[in-house]
Amino acid sequence: MTRPALQTDPRPPRTLSKDARRAQLIEATISTMAEFGYSRTTLTAVAKRAGLSHGLVLFHFDTKENLLSETLDFLSEEYRANWQAALAAAGDRPEAQLEALVRADFNPVICTRDRLAAWCAFWGESQSRPIYQARCGSNDEHYNRVLEGICAEMNLRHGYSHDPARVSRLIRISIEGVWLDLMTMAAPYATEEAMATVWLGLSALYPRQFQPLT
Repeated sequence: MTRPALQTDPRPPRTLSKDARRAQLIEATISTMAEFGYSRTTLTAVAKRAGLSHGLVLFHFDTKENLLSETLDFLSEEYRANWQAALAAAGDRPEAQLEALVRADFNPVICTRDRLAAWCAFWGESQSRPIYQARCGSNDEHYNRVLEGICAEMNLRHGYSHDPARVSRLIRISIEGVWLDLMTMAAPYATEEAMATVWLGLSALYPRQFQPLT
């Protein structure tokens, strides 16, 4: 006797693990911040975006401040893991490491409109700055030290004489600047153009290792 094939229920599960539910709410928070900004993001708005009850958001995060702080932690850790993985795969040549760091910032997982808008929200409103410094300051310092070290190594290996601190700062603010352009221009250019803009700066700083992207 042939048994009928089992049918797979296409509907999502009614319940999720605690970690999965928290991840869902953090993604909803990122999306809500992208639309409303930092101060106008509320637990009610996040619950509505996630399709869940206000009480469930309270159960997982207690307060809006906790939810926003943990959202910032998530973004910071996602960003750190992204650039460190890119750097680990780049090998020991400083030009390959520099290329890896720049390309990592335009990874389509990281460089999305919602994520850029959420970063801008945390950067731009005064009430979020103490939270940002407390949560992200050490990660930022680590990234800056790594980037400066790569620029110093470019001098040693390739005969440049740039000030590593200033050059690394220039590269960093170039990336952050095109990120801001992507969020604030009425008709923003494509992500590929944003990276090409940063690349033009690299080609001016290190012309023997980098050529402008076409």
